[in-house]
Amino acid sequence: MHKLISELTRLYLFDEQQHYVDGEGGVQPLTPAVLARHLSGEQTVAVRLVTGSGLTRALVLEFGGKGGGEAHWSALCTIANAVQHELDLPAPAVSISGTAFQLWLSLATPVPVAQARQFVQLLRSTFLPASTDILAAAPPADVEQVALPPSLQPSGKWAAFIHPSMGAAFVDEPGLDMPPPPSAQLGFLESLRSINPAQFAQALAKLQGHAGLSESSPAPVPVVTSPVASSVSASGLLLQDATLEDIVRWLHARNIEPTFRHRLP
Repeated sequence: MHKLISELTRLYLFDEQQHYVDGEGGVQPLTPAVLARHLSGEQTVAVRLVTGSGLTRALVLEFGGKGGGEAHWSALCTIANAVQHELDLPAPAVSISGTAFQLWLSLATPVPVAQARQFVQLLRSTFLPASTDILAAAPPADVEQVALPPSLQPSGKWAAFIHPSMGAAFVDEPGLDMPPPPSAQLGFLESLRSINPAQFAQALAKLQGHAGLSESSPAPVPVVTSPVASSVSASGLLLQDATLEDIVRWLHARNIEPTFRHRLP
């Protein structure tokens, strides 16, 4: 559990001034002990991703809502592939929240939350055509606090990070019946890298230019309409048609033992 907490902190949290919201709406320090109870399902808390000074280093996009699971997953793939292939950013993490899919981008250096929100909004408007824009409209609280995966949800389902090739298996129900093994969660996170300041600035400028928000607009960014990956071995790509053998082989290569998603009757 200690290694998993270290990876979550490396990618999405702050070494200091990290807080969570308790059941009564109060703000409390997020200690390692509280985070360990959260990850083990003993106490689910809403982790604040924004500091008191208005900075954040975790950008969370949510794709979900009633029905349309396949469309939500397709939209996530479109954004995630665009992040890597069009904006040249590191691969994001993918999670299921119990009710929706989530895409996690990690920043090496915190940015003002207003700038983070603009980045997320421009990702949507640039890469998802208006006719297919089903990205869940995230209120400010959705950006500022979240039940960090893995965690037990009120529905009894577990939120968890997943390998991107497995997303299509969760289009009907984006949650787990059982807690995910910490070693598997660690395996999905330890190879991820944060977006450095130069990468973020370049990507934001490209998005702003495409939207006509800067004086010197770069070349138009093409809309990615479908994932381009065809092999599970391709680094960082999101896959929709990987075979079960592909997924098991990928997991075994990282010393992760696959487990069943549902309890057997």
